[in-house]
Parts: sequence; C-alpha cells; structure tokens
Amino acid sequence: MILFWLVEAPLRHMKPYLEHVTTDDDASWASLNRRLDDGIPFQWHHHPEFELTLTLNSRGQRFIGDHIGRYEPGDLVLIGPYLPHTWHSLDRPDDSQPHIALVMWFLPDWAERLTANAELRAVAAMLARAAHGLQFSPEAAQAVRPLVEDLFTQPPVERFLRLVTILTRLAGDRAATPLSVTAPELAPAATDRGRIDRVLNHIHTHFAEPITIPELADLAALSPSGLHRTFLRHTRQTVSQYLIRLRIGRACALLSSGTMPIGTIAGEVGYDSLANFNRQFKALKGTTPRAYRAAFV
Repeated sequence: MILFWLVEAPLRHMKPYLEHVTTDDDASWASLNRRLDDGIPFQWHHHPEFELTLTLNSRGQRFIGDHIGRYEPGDLVLIGPYLPHTWHSLDRPDDSQPHIALVMWFLPDWAERLTANAELRAVAAMLARAAHGLQFSPEAAQAVRPLVEDLFTQPPVERFLRLVTILTRLAGDRAATPLSVTAPELAPAATDRGRIDRVLNHIHTHFAEPITIPELADLAALSPSGLHRTFLRHTRQTVSQYLIRLRIGRACALLSSGTMPIGTIAGEVGYDSLANFNRQFKALKGTTPRAYRAAFV
C-alpha cells in the first residue's frame, strides 16, 4: 500500500512526500497505533485506501475535504479513497498520556470482495457514503471502542475478524454524519492528480488570503478555463464555492471553540467585509454566526 502525504513544515510551506504503509505478510490490510507526545500535526494528505480512525486523549480540529470542524476524545471517522484529510490537535485531557490515533486502512478491492456477501450489504452502503467522510455518533463510537483498542493486541486472524465486526456494527449507526459536501473522483489520472494537489495545497494553506484564478492556473500549468474544468471534475464545485466552504468551515471552528469577536474571526478567515461574511455564513449554514456560536455555549 502507498499513502500520499502532504506535510507542513511549517504550515505555510507544505511539501509532498510518499510514505509506504506496509502490511505484514499474513495480513490483507494495514493499521497504525499512533501515539504522539507533541500533538497531532497538520499533515494534509490523501490516499487510495479507506481509512477508519479513532482519536483518543486529544482534541482539536479535523479537516476532511471541504469540512473543517472540532474533534473531541473518542472521535471516530471513516474516510473514503482520495478524500484529502488531516487532524490538528490543540490540547489533550490527560497531559501525562500521549495523543492517540488508532488507524485502520483497507483498499477498495478488499472492501469489494468483503461486501460481495449478502450479509454485508449494509457495510457496502456505509462505504459508499464514506466518499464524503463519515463521523460516527458518540454512542456508536463508544460501543466499538473496546473492539478497536483490542484489535491492535490480536494476531492477524483475530484482527481481521474484529475489523469486520467493527464495520458491521458501524454500518448500523443511523446517526453517522457526512462531513465534506464534495467527494473526489476515484483513481484520478496522475497528471490531473498532481495539478489538483498543487491547487488544493495552495488553497488550504492560503485560504485566508486573496487568491486569484490566474495564480491557481499558473500553479496547475493550465489555462483558467482548463483549471475550471479540472477543478470542477475533481471537487464537483467551483474554486469560489470551495474557498467559501473552507473559510466558513474555519469560522465555525473558531466560533465553537472560543470567544474571539465575530468581526475578528471574519478577518481571520479572509473576509474584509463583516456584512459579506455574515451573508455567506448564513447562506451556507442557515443561521447567523452569533446564533451558531450560541449553540455551543
């Protein structure tokens, strides 16, 4: 298996690198028990595998596609192939213990063979929904948490059976919430993949700054019209729509996690006009920034 990571070092100077995730000779999928004392860094990346991640003893911000939101300990998310994502920790409840991310990866072919069985049709439906990212309800995450934690201590056969059990139980979570409005096209052409990566990296790094179409077209080595077609094909929305969702998503994270004045937040996410920020926020979220913040008080 190969994972394509994009790492910030620092955040405004992200550079891509390839990371090979190897499986054991007697395993058909990959896993990682990730424990970090210094926090979970912003590592904007994508890969061809499905990813199921349980985050423990950590809270911060979660970036999945065009979604930006907060995560708390016990956060459980399923991500579809090629959907860009990262977590970025802000603190941890227990300073004596590390931030923990329990990660499971499996390829679409693996999932297709598994869900060809009639008994697992609900899992197939859940995996289809994962193209947008799925956050499972706290109740469902809590119910499978012991299975996930135990999975990492088991021999290969038991690990496989536990993963199938976890997926089966999660498929019954009717409260699972889609995260990203858009979903990537699967297995994009390598040329388009590189072009769109450069554009998305720039947008996610500089979304609070003025961004122009000619500037993005130059990064992609495309004409403005070529950029529009490629971006629309990959993200199913225009650059402007994508940028608005990123900015408003970041604003939601700030509104729900502190007392920063709304006018300051508007400037932090790239709006010179508070009226324009309020208008676009309400159009996207169906409520005002003030009312949105009040729901978290």
